[in-house]
Amino acid sequence: MSFLIDVRDLKKVFGAEGATAATVALDGVTLRIHEGEFVSIMGPSGSGKSTLLHILGFLDRQTSGTYLFEGKEINDYSDERLAHIRNSAMGFVFQSFNLLPRATVLENVRLPLYYSDTPEAQWNDLARKAIDSVGLGHRVKHLPNQLSGGEKQRVAIARALVNNPRVIFADEPTGNLDSKSGGQIMELIAHLHTRGHTIILVTHESYTARYADRIITLKDGRIESDASVSDRYAGKTLIK
Repeated sequence: MSFLIDVRDLKKVFGAEGATAATVALDGVTLRIHEGEFVSIMGPSGSGKSTLLHILGFLDRQTSGTYLFEGKEINDYSDERLAHIRNSAMGFVFQSFNLLPRATVLENVRLPLYYSDTPEAQWNDLARKAIDSVGLGHRVKHLPNQLSGGEKQRVAIARALVNNPRVIFADEPTGNLDSKSGGQIMELIAHLHTRGHTIILVTHESYTARYADRIITLKDGRIESDASVSDRYAGKTLIK
């Protein structure tokens, strides 16, 4: 059976491996994710969850172990090729929004298209379509400082969607939002899952993780548990 993401015995060490000051961030992680899954990765600070997301999203490389994306070993690709795949097949949503402060909503959402093979004549239409999909069609000319936190995160989601990626990585997407705005963002991400996107969510909040179908818990760089939400919370009241 083929998987979109297939990671085997992944290890990430910061510093010279074996050195006294070396930090083992991931230690033998093995996991497989089907296309169309919604997976949450949980764990306390320092557990390795953001490091794992960075490797899965081609933002970093593992120290050892194998990572197959769409059945192909990523170590066989150059950094340039990985960057091209990342831009075309992956979208990213971060806690800090990462919007350009002097660029409008439209310009921020259009950014990934600069590095794509999409003809420039289509950029504005694609960006507007992505902006409309997150309910911000009336904000296309606004700057980030004219938006609420929830609206900024919607812009970040629109930017992640503009290339119609295979997988969306969300790293603590509600971390800078109040509970109401955070709930709205999670409902939007859950809706993207129903449209066929694979979602990989990193979070330390259990109520946020429960939007997923499956929760992977990390501790000290290792997988502590990997279970469906229904199995993990069997008999417990779920609050969304």
